[in-house]
Amino acid sequence: MSNLIVLGAQWGDEGKGKIVDLLSEKFDAVARYQGGHNAGHTVLIGEQKFVLKLIPSGVLRRGIQAVIGNGVVIDPAALLEEISALEALGVNVRSQLRISNRAHVIFPFHRTIEKISEGRVDRKIGTTSRGIGPSYEDKIARRGIRIADLVDVDFPRLYRALAEDKQLIADTFKISEKIDFEEILEQYTEFADQIRPMVCDTAHLLNSMIREGKSILFEGAQGTMLDIDFGTYPFVTSSSAAAGGACTGTGVAPTKIDGILGVSKAYITRVGEGPFPSEDLTELGEKIRREGNEYGSVTGRPRRCGWFDVPLLRYTAEVNGFDSLIITKLDVLDDLEEVPVCVAYEVDGKVMTQMPASTRRMEAIKPIFERVAGWKESTRVSGRWSDLPEKAKQYLKFLEEKTGVEIGSVSNGPGRDETLIVPGSRLEKLLG
Repeated sequence: MSNLIVLGAQWGDEGKGKIVDLLSEKFDAVARYQGGHNAGHTVLIGEQKFVLKLIPSGVLRRGIQAVIGNGVVIDPAALLEEISALEALGVNVRSQLRISNRAHVIFPFHRTIEKISEGRVDRKIGTTSRGIGPSYEDKIARRGIRIADLVDVDFPRLYRALAEDKQLIADTFKISEKIDFEEILEQYTEFADQIRPMVCDTAHLLNSMIREGKSILFEGAQGTMLDIDFGTYPFVTSSSAAAGGACTGTGVAPTKIDGILGVSKAYITRVGEGPFPSEDLTELGEKIRREGNEYGSVTGRPRRCGWFDVPLLRYTAEVNGFDSLIITKLDVLDDLEEVPVCVAYEVDGKVMTQMPASTRRMEAIKPIFERVAGWKESTRVSGRWSDLPEKAKQYLKFLEEKTGVEIGSVSNGPGRDETLIVPGSRLEKLLG
């Protein structure tokens, strides 16, 4: 079995959790490599709904090693709450989960700082205000605290040094929200005792597994268009959501990666602020939101909805090197007479097929649409590709030809097993 990366090809919320859960039974470990508890993955198993925020979706498979890599930022309170919720549902989390000792820690004052930033209209990004960005800021500024520090006897000294810095910020901005730094220290010392048994050098763990011939599935959070380098900056997340982040976020070398799978909806959504060229603000866009239940799995925020964006997908495919594309929520489009697809952009009077870098040019985009015939029949068919409506297959073929990336799989419903693999696809070969 290959070592594969699964990541979002759009702005996140593409259905990666379901795909990782589905594929994980073929792997020995699933490793999350970036982001924080702002990115939720929803998995539906029978009538049971699981919402995972930090813990890799593979933990729902008994015996699979679930790994939180060094590229993730961790709020211990949120992590322990998630562990308790999963254990109440019968998932044996503590025996399966391993946490990188090099991952950085989120503290309550990180949330306070983010709320201040989001409160400024001129700098509003549309974050979840869960402290993810400020924690990454401390990491890059080389003043952050890692899990290895949290579980170490020297934690109080390191913590107080960071707290002094945050107190200065609180005083400067006259923050009215009370920050009890000593209470936080006491809480986090208790958290450390609870997570210590799950902490290890996960880079060594994963590389040892690979040397033993075991296979790893790398799970991305958010999507490529929220990547700190390649997304719609500054309306992005604070980590490397693209494929390269899988290596820097876990300590596994690029030469150990055998394939990269992109996950994309049959249309497109976005949460928060920022450019969205193919957004549909009409009643049709609202219909897609209703039919697709497009509300954030963590925050409940309504997602902005629009149509499949070919230039965007070509861009994310180039950045990531997708071997195959998995299309989700095809069934949401079942009732449409025709399906608009954005095939090019008009910017400042010129037709473009590439993604602009600047925010101004992104916001100036006028989408150029082609309309593809709808199928007006259910795609909720059995597990056979041949049973899909012919016009639905033609729509997928259109996307494949326009993007230049094979479509190797289609999700046609929310259930774990409502997924079709395209016979003879590269994805089928990668999965053995």
